Amino acid sequence: MCGIAGALAFGAADAERSDEQLRCMAHRGPDAEGVFERGSGWVGQTRLAVIDLQRGDPPIANEGGTVGAVLNGEIYNYRELRTALRRRGHTLSTDGDTEVIAHLAEELDPVALAGELEGMFALAVWDEPRARLVLARDRFGKKPLYYWHDGRRLVFGSEIKAVLAHPRVPRELRAQAIPDYLTFGYVPTPDTFFAGIRSVPPGHVLVAEAGGDVRLQRYWAPRWPGADDVSRVGGDRHDQVVELRRLLRAAVERRLIADVPLGAFLSGGIDSSAVVGLMAQASSQPVRTFTIGFEDDEGFDERPFARAVAERHGTDHTEFVVRPDAAALLERLVWHYDQPFGDSSSLPTYLLSELTSGNVTVALSGDGGDELFGGYERFGAALALARYERVVPRGARIAVRRLAQAARPLARAGLPAKARRALLRSDLPAPMGLLAWVSYISAEDRTSLVRSARGPGIEAYQRIWQASAGAHPLDRLLDLNLRTYLLDDLLPKVDRMAMAHGIEVRLPFLDRELAQFAFRLPPAARVRLRDMSLKRILKSAVADLLPDGLLDRPKRGFGIPLDRWFRSDLAPLVDGMLCAPDARVGEHVSRVAVRAMAAAHRRGAADHGHGLWTLLTLETFLRREGW
Repeated sequence: MCGIAGALAFGAADAERSDEQLRCMAHRGPDAEGVFERGSGWVGQTRLAVIDLQRGDPPIANEGGTVGAVLNGEIYNYRELRTALRRRGHTLSTDGDTEVIAHLAEELDPVALAGELEGMFALAVWDEPRARLVLARDRFGKKPLYYWHDGRRLVFGSEIKAVLAHPRVPRELRAQAIPDYLTFGYVPTPDTFFAGIRSVPPGHVLVAEAGGDVRLQRYWAPRWPGADDVSRVGGDRHDQVVELRRLLRAAVERRLIADVPLGAFLSGGIDSSAVVGLMAQASSQPVRTFTIGFEDDEGFDERPFARAVAERHGTDHTEFVVRPDAAALLERLVWHYDQPFGDSSSLPTYLLSELTSGNVTVALSGDGGDELFGGYERFGAALALARYERVVPRGARIAVRRLAQAARPLARAGLPAKARRALLRSDLPAPMGLLAWVSYISAEDRTSLVRSARGPGIEAYQRIWQASAGAHPLDRLLDLNLRTYLLDDLLPKVDRMAMAHGIEVRLPFLDRELAQFAFRLPPAARVRLRDMSLKRILKSAVADLLPDGLLDRPKRGFGIPLDRWFRSDLAPLVDGMLCAPDARVGEHVSRVAVRAMAAAHRRGAADHGHGLWTLLTLETFLRREGW
């Protein structure tokens, strides 16, 4: 992993190189720093050395020194690309992956260049003879890439802070971001909290020419049977399981290439356990595994399950037990994200990365398995509600929802929480029901907080859903989740929290070949609605890698006991920041509604833990920016 940044001047303007653009990302690349600067453009990189430790420091250029490339991430097929380039007459002077990009840029147009690369990446190529800057982002958006341009300059960076570090980039709040943030817990791609600063979408290249032309071009997108001209996977169930196991094993093995210590994050869930099992089979040495836990009685400590996996595969296992000081870490988390982020699981992810960083530089993770194979209960619930929507008139569904709302005070004595939660969304169409399920602040509370609770992100969310029309409902839900929650919540969390400590995290489940196979699977191979059986084919493919009992264990997120904390340890933080007379959120949301949420939570009338965390990160951000 690394941090990349740079700028291009249009016409007679000056690109105005700023060393602070790289300096502020030293955490992403603590081992080296370099800049390739020619004419009206420059690209730079802070390097976390993972491959070719001796000769891979930036700047990296072609033989003639006219094309420079910088890379954040890893190209897993770089060895094959190097061999092909040498056959075509190129001379390469390093053993790393960045150099192949500079040479491919001599031969290929930007779309073809990005399409050749397998891996996780955000890259920039400055081609001085063509006066062309190329930015590209990997297929799923595993690595971040932001940019700003005003007609005179284009400025880019791996993090928003690197873009803002350029002297010409203004620091202006984009007010429309607030209702979107309250809805999603993040601002959907390509927008940000900063006016004019956008994110390169996944599977896209951005091409900017010194003459002033700037254009975005797509080189890849998920394709689903029914929505696109794609066929289902052939063969019987056994053939599909065998092929899935082969693809997953290959994806893991591709991600074991490193010249530095390598290990794995182990949660004790199916996905990370399967990755560790396949790592153990491919390695001649014990795999190093790392787990974090909390000493509590609310089910947030998963160390026993991770320990069983570690014992099953003979790993060199390390457990960390923490009681995090959330108040002290809040400012640090917001600084690394550069904008508010509502997912509180970033806190344990940050701590796990911090504690792991003294042991390994690269860690594999099981993230992405739920997204490809339907591992979230909300997918099953959304499918059930879609069927319910077809057979029950809307008036009856509204009546059921109102009954469920009236039953809220009886939650602990009556209807199970998950069933109640589904019924509360029973009159919504499938995509909006899914959104209501994942939102940290309910639609009713958002309406109390802001005058206009419907930001532009809702329309974009609905457009994503409409674009998959014709596909099976489960495929549509998975597609929607890939382009929203995975892209803007899970992947930024993994990237920012790991890179805060100079750790590269690799995600075998988001391998292109594996993903394209998963897209074509029959829906029933992933989710069986009759008994809410989730990730069915994946469980079959990895069952032999897991300890007894793990397959049937209920899924738990990587969470923290926010509801309890906000009634105890964090209560003073809410009073001193959110409910204070000078609270910055009061300039953008209703102070009365914020205080009502805090009061209802404290007396146990509602569980607003996630909503309060979402507002606290917003308050911290607004104070830091002086808005």
